[in-house]
Amino acid sequence: LSCLAFCVLASVACGAKSVGFQTVIRSLFHLGESSFDANVVQARIPRTVFGILAGAALSISGSLMQAITRNPIADPSILGVNTGASLFVVFGIAFLHINRGIQYIGLAFAGAALTAVLVYGLASIGHGGATPIKLALAGAASTALQSLVNTIMLPSTQVMDQFRFWQTGSISGADWADIRLLLPCFLIGFALSIFLAPSLNALALGDDAATGLGLNVPLIRAFSALAGVLLCASTTALAGPIGFVGLMVPHFTRLLVGGDHRRALPVSALLGGILVVWVDVAARMLIAPEELPVGVLTAVIGG
Repeated sequence: LSCLAFCVLASVACGAKSVGFQTVIRSLFHLGESSFDANVVQARIPRTVFGILAGAALSISGSLMQAITRNPIADPSILGVNTGASLFVVFGIAFLHINRGIQYIGLAFAGAALTAVLVYGLASIGHGGATPIKLALAGAASTALQSLVNTIMLPSTQVMDQFRFWQTGSISGADWADIRLLLPCFLIGFALSIFLAPSLNALALGDDAATGLGLNVPLIRAFSALAGVLLCASTTALAGPIGFVGLMVPHFTRLLVGGDHRRALPVSALLGGILVVWVDVAARMLIAPEELPVGVLTAVIGG
């Protein structure tokens, strides 16, 4: 928590126009202050809050997907969920002329959910059902949806420009309206994941063992997938596909607190928020006064 607090201070203090920590603290507690530095701090607060929520949501989503697939390389991008969300968003931009956050969320959730069902269905074909290896292969195959994204996007310069800005993954334009849209999705997904944590611990023992303990394995997987898709899709809709956060953070979390999901899920949320905020600070500072998209740096770090 102390590390997160320091990240928050760094996020509102650092950028093209740096502000001293003392000024930050004064501005946070004197909201009516009208100096230029105070206005800079106030403008950066929603971006910081959104970054914390986005990192936490993506980390929990990755943890859930790794748990229900028992696959350590599962995350929203590797399983193709981000690609499905992207396809529906670019379809909405091109043909439905969407431009509101709630519209992005609705289409991204529909695309992510349908892709998750498609991946699971493909992996279930044949002997042995949806094994971890088959899920990873089906997720890789679903990235072929990117060709449909390009087919829709390339003929229109306007659609390409709007989608390209969204696709890079950035929290630079986040405001309080975006937070109000993301927060309910995050709270529902987080609460559902915490409720399911003991069942996920049993699921780690294998389907037969979990069934022997009295769990409805398909139902646990369905609700876990619902929570993961909701967290991933809502964040992707508003910030673009920020990759590798859902893959990296769960591994660091297990190194720190072990595999018990009752501890791992909250810690993943905390570490994910810290990671995205720190990466956002670095994205502002590396080529200041210009900024890099957060998704570019998370991809470099993840690689």
